[in-house]
Amino acid sequence: MKIYVKSFEELTKDELYKILQLRSEVFVVEQDCVYQDIDFKDQKALHIIGLKDSKIIAYTRLFKPGDYFKKASIGRVVVAVKERKFGYGHDIMKASIQAIKAYYNTTKITISAQKYLINFYNTHKFNQVGDEYLEDGIPHVRMDRD
Repeated sequence: MKIYVKSFEELTKDELYKILQLRSEVFVVEQDCVYQDIDFKDQKALHIIGLKDSKIIAYTRLFKPGDYFKKASIGRVVVAVKERKFGYGHDIMKASIQAIKAYYNTTKITISAQKYLINFYNTHKFNQVGDEYLEDGIPHVRMDRD
C-alpha cells in the first residue's frame, strides 16, 4: 500500500468519490449506521489515502489543533473489509501520526474511537480519557496521545 497526503483542494473528483464510497461502505453499510458523513469538515482536513492496485483501501482525515478538538485529531479511520487482514489499519495510523507531526508540528492528538477498537488504538499510544458515550448510535470513547 502506498500512502499519500492531500489537502481537500488537491483531491481529484475521482479520489473524493472513492473516499466517500469507502467511508459509506464501512460506516453506513457494514456498521449499519445512518449518519451524516458529508459534514463540511473535509474541506478543513488533510486526507491520508492508502492506495493499493489503484484502489483506495485505507483512509483517515486529520485536523489541526482547534479545528475539531483542542488537540490535533484523526478521524474517519477506515480500511476496506477485504484488506484488514494485512495490517493496513496500523500503517494508515502510523502515517497519520507522522503527518500530524510534519504538518501541524505536534504529537498531541485526540480521537473519538469506537469502543471495540480501544486495544487497536492503545498499540498506537492512545489512552482512554473519560467515559463511554454514544456517537451516531455506536459506543465511543475519547482517546488522547501525548
